[in-house]
Amino acid sequence: APCVTATAPPVDMASSDETPTTYLKDYAPFPYDVEKVTLDFALEEDFATVTATCLYAPKEGKGGSPLVLDGRESFVELLSVSIDGKVLSAEDYKLSPNAEDTKMTIGSKSLGASSGTEPFTVTVTTRFKPQENLELSGLYKSSGTFCTQCEAEGFRLITYFPDRPDVMSTYEVRMTADEETYPVLLSNGNLKEQFSFEAEDASAPGEKKTKRRKHTATWIDPHRKPCYLFALVAGDLSVVEDSFRTMSGRDVTLRIYAEKKNIDRCDFAMRSLRKAMRWDETRFGLEYDLDLFNIVAV
Repeated sequence: APCVTATAPPVDMASSDETPTTYLKDYAPFPYDVEKVTLDFALEEDFATVTATCLYAPKEGKGGSPLVLDGRESFVELLSVSIDGKVLSAEDYKLSPNAEDTKMTIGSKSLGASSGTEPFTVTVTTRFKPQENLELSGLYKSSGTFCTQCEAEGFRLITYFPDRPDVMSTYEVRMTADEETYPVLLSNGNLKEQFSFEAEDASAPGEKKTKRRKHTATWIDPHRKPCYLFALVAGDLSVVEDSFRTMSGRDVTLRIYAEKKNIDRCDFAMRSLRKAMRWDETRFGLEYDLDLFNIVAV
């Protein structure tokens, strides 16, 4: 289905520009479990476009509660919001300032009757310019490489989401970028698939379209985590590779990525990683549970 752009509703400017004080006595658990987060990143030179699809399930006794998501309207352009495939209009949600951030509130009427008892899917599409993100929080560019820093509250500079540490979910992340400029596409978890394809560049009317190679990588992290632990890197990096055999006999691939000029400094880091993984096993009985261990030094 085509992506329908929703006109952003007016922002309530009556709220204070100062960061509100949060007291422990006012804490309330998030009313929904986030069962799965699927992120699709289209990484271009001018913009990054992110489509975030989240499966929400109401907690017991909390069905029909408003869905409150964190974002930052001053940096992230909101292109569309949909629930179970139905695109919302500007009247179906409210954006309100929260200091420099923005709260998106979707009321029970917009969520639909099924939100009281059944899981529902919310899809949010955003667009922004990582190269202009000088805060170095969320998704930004450093020396030509796309990087993320989401701790403590950087995820809201990527999409609208309950950006709080008590909300945990599994993640599936798909990235698409120019293959020559960004040959390395990394995220959390295990690599599910990676493939290349030929794409046409947009051109002005009357101009001949040019083709270039792009590639896509999909990563799956099966372990639930808060969004501040989300990580993504896309760039032209070199790698040092080794392996580690766990105490149960599984072989884990170890990779450390860095800029070409610094890759010869990573051998000591690799030896330290292997020792740390063995120490976790001998001291605590903890065995690494993924097939791949990536470290990026940028």
